[in-house]
Amino acid sequence: MILLLLLLFQFLFIAAHDSNQDFTALSSLTESWGNKPPNWVGTDPCGGGWDGIGCTKSRVTTIQLPSMNLTGRLTDDIGGLTELGTLDLSYNKGMSGRIPPEIGNLRKLRTLSLVGCGFFGPIPDSLGALNQLTFLALNLNRLSGPIPRTFGNLSNVDWLDISDNQIEGPIPISDEQGPGLDMLLKTQHFHFGNNHLSGQVQPKLFNSNMILKHLLLDNNNLSGKIPDTIGLVKTLEVIRYNHNYMSGEVPSSIGNLTNLTDLYLGNNKLNGSMPDLTRLNSLATVDLSNNSFNSSSIPSWASSLPYLTTLTLENTGLQGKIPTSLFSQPNIETVIMRNNQLNGTLDVSNYKPNLALVDLGANKITDFAQKGQKITFVILVGNPICLETGADSKSYCTNSQNSITYSTGPNNCIPPSCRSNKVSHKCVFPYTGILTSKAPEFSNFGNESYFSELENSLLATFQNLHLPVDLVFLSNPFWDTFSGYLSLDLKVFPSQIDSFNRTGVVSISSVLSNQIYKAPGFFTPYIFNGSSSYDFSAECSSTKIHTGIIAGAVATGVVILVLSITVIFLIRQKKRTKAFNPFANWEQNNNSGNAPQLKGARWFSFEELKKYTNNFSDANAIGAGGYGKVYQAVLSSGELVAVKRASQESMQGAFEFKTEIELLSRVHHKNLVGLVGFCYDKGEQMLVYEYVPNGTIMDSLSGKSGIRMNWIRRLKVAVGAARGLAYLHELADPPIIHRDIKSSNILLDDHLNAKVADFGLSKLKDSDRGHITTQVKGTMGYMDPEYYMTQQLTVKSDVYSFGITMLELVTARKPIEQGKFIIREVLRIMDRSKELYNLHALIDPMIKQEGNPKGLEKFVDLALKCVNDHAEERPTMADVVKEIENILQLAGFNPNAESTSTSETYENASGGKIYHPYVDEDFAYTSVFPLVRVEPQ
Repeated sequence: MILLLLLLFQFLFIAAHDSNQDFTALSSLTESWGNKPPNWVGTDPCGGGWDGIGCTKSRVTTIQLPSMNLTGRLTDDIGGLTELGTLDLSYNKGMSGRIPPEIGNLRKLRTLSLVGCGFFGPIPDSLGALNQLTFLALNLNRLSGPIPRTFGNLSNVDWLDISDNQIEGPIPISDEQGPGLDMLLKTQHFHFGNNHLSGQVQPKLFNSNMILKHLLLDNNNLSGKIPDTIGLVKTLEVIRYNHNYMSGEVPSSIGNLTNLTDLYLGNNKLNGSMPDLTRLNSLATVDLSNNSFNSSSIPSWASSLPYLTTLTLENTGLQGKIPTSLFSQPNIETVIMRNNQLNGTLDVSNYKPNLALVDLGANKITDFAQKGQKITFVILVGNPICLETGADSKSYCTNSQNSITYSTGPNNCIPPSCRSNKVSHKCVFPYTGILTSKAPEFSNFGNESYFSELENSLLATFQNLHLPVDLVFLSNPFWDTFSGYLSLDLKVFPSQIDSFNRTGVVSISSVLSNQIYKAPGFFTPYIFNGSSSYDFSAECSSTKIHTGIIAGAVATGVVILVLSITVIFLIRQKKRTKAFNPFANWEQNNNSGNAPQLKGARWFSFEELKKYTNNFSDANAIGAGGYGKVYQAVLSSGELVAVKRASQESMQGAFEFKTEIELLSRVHHKNLVGLVGFCYDKGEQMLVYEYVPNGTIMDSLSGKSGIRMNWIRRLKVAVGAARGLAYLHELADPPIIHRDIKSSNILLDDHLNAKVADFGLSKLKDSDRGHITTQVKGTMGYMDPEYYMTQQLTVKSDVYSFGITMLELVTARKPIEQGKFIIREVLRIMDRSKELYNLHALIDPMIKQEGNPKGLEKFVDLALKCVNDHAEERPTMADVVKEIENILQLAGFNPNAESTSTSETYENASGGKIYHPYVDEDFAYTSVFPLVRVEPQ
């Protein structure tokens, strides 16, 4: 009996010691963390009901704290939690620092999810010791260095995601030096895209014992041939090799992958014959664009694959006729074959109803045949048929595509289960994030059935797991034409409560971060980037309110109502007139002959502007765009101005228009296009700007305007535009985020000084949330890559766009040409040990004529800092201004000298009307899909 008591005492002592050890380790680990759950009190994380902490037999076995807005670092104390099986800190962007090697001590760890945080530095080799690990997700961080060889020891891992980092070097395989990824025979997911991986993919990486489903290697620096051994992995469903430097022929063994649904090989250097995909009857998406295949006719498999939805063969050497059977396949939605040598007649008479886009721009098509109603989804720009007289009126001779939006948002902010309740409610607070498919098997975004099925499957998953979710809806589909990813805003609404508590948020986000939710096949593989700032201050336990409380509230409300109704009535009577006319308190300037000094905006009557533009005659028209038409006008004082006359479709509400005028009238800087006045009269909305005569820097670089810029002039233009942006970011009140910096939005005045155009109300910086709250405009090629995941723009997004514009000034190339991104092209051939960084092939010949342009290397270095993938590592615009000023001094020019003479750098075009830039013009990119406009809720 005594022996049994001694054994029991020893057992309890050991258990208490281990429990205390876990508390000590957890306390040390989280000591410097910010925003810890408020119920983390006491000394027993297992007995005190700590949010996010799970225990077994008084030992901490789970830490699940996604989307908790945590800040801090993972310290080496994590190694003390030796019973830990799950560690999920995803979507806490304030969690940063290096991943500690001590994490390798957690030998029982099965799930490690650190998605969407701020971790940086190398991945520790010690992770390879976690041989029980089945799920490893380190994507959406700032990790660098190589893939650890020791990953080859993760014999049980199923999901391996290190995408969207800065991982570099080759993909390791096993050899005499150690293990490699070819040993991962139970892994179904290699997600390595959007990194800096380089070198050849070795044939040994693939073998017939693998069960790999997703091979995502897109947007890296991989080179060499695609290994023929890839055909041994018969389980493969998705292959993404696009946006690399792969060469040679596509191996014929790919034809053996009969389970393949998505094949992305576009934007490489592949050559030889186009691959034969006849046997791949499961294929839904094929992208072979922008490679150097032998000239050939459209392959027969393009018309025979039964599940094919999206076919992209842009710039692949196609020639000959276009088979009509291509458009009558049962599931076909998108066909893109731009920049080939296809000829004859395009006949879509027998097209299927799912067909949403046929883009055959820049071929040799001479005729177009259709039946029935007018077809609006065909693009033939750049073909002989569009050079005929009157072709401009044909819809297929324009690049325009309908913007596509989707939303199943509720009519108000209350979930359905609350609407029958007679008690008043405040708005509920949804959990939000961005859901992204990395290989969508559909491209007809007008077909809402895809989105509906996705919503229904999400809701069913949450409810089957007994989570308090009442409503799920998706909105704002955004197609990234460079990556081919499809992103959607996700909102998850609570059931019977006003907001989720911490347990609810942890449960919902863990379902998505740990891939517990299984999306429909057309949306896989997917990633989720959850919100890191859910408002827990709105937590509520129930919508049921006690009757006594209601009675008291009603009585109090009656008293307040009686006391205030008279005051409210009087105030409303006083303001009634002004409420209907937001301009009522603005006094019109009757001195119609002079534009005001830049202290405010002058009010022009409709009749005045009608007179100054010769009745809005076509002779005065200098452009047209999304806003409407733009006219040159001459005021009675002789001053030239530009009048932007809004079309009916682009008009704002009166209050929004007034607010924009008030904002623009306060923004004054010599490097910003100034607002002279406005017209809000007779149902018209017009903005009157100063006239800037010498076009845009895009016009100059392309030769369109006839203005030539030497190296010094380009530096002056860059520093001027940078000063204008710095003013918007730091001195404007309120600060303004431009959102659409590009070479066509930087104008040149009489002395070729830069003036930034096209900023206003929709770019206001929200000081409370730090991001844009209205519709994102942007232009493909210039947009901040972080936007695609966060859907948020900051001043650093403008810095990124400006960095792209700097590279344009060096190369005179568009951001994306023939599917090649200028940043990648610069990095591909750049060698800092050589003259001009070995960029001779990319530098504008006009600059090279000057010999060795001083400061060009420093200018390129600065541009690359601006386009860093991670916003926090980019300089501010004020820093950019200082750096360019230093470069100007290095080039022998005083950066503070005013430009008053243009004889050295200005050469006007002879004859013809100079194109004017007050037009919403974007580049006509050779991209895969039309940009899907984001419409916020």
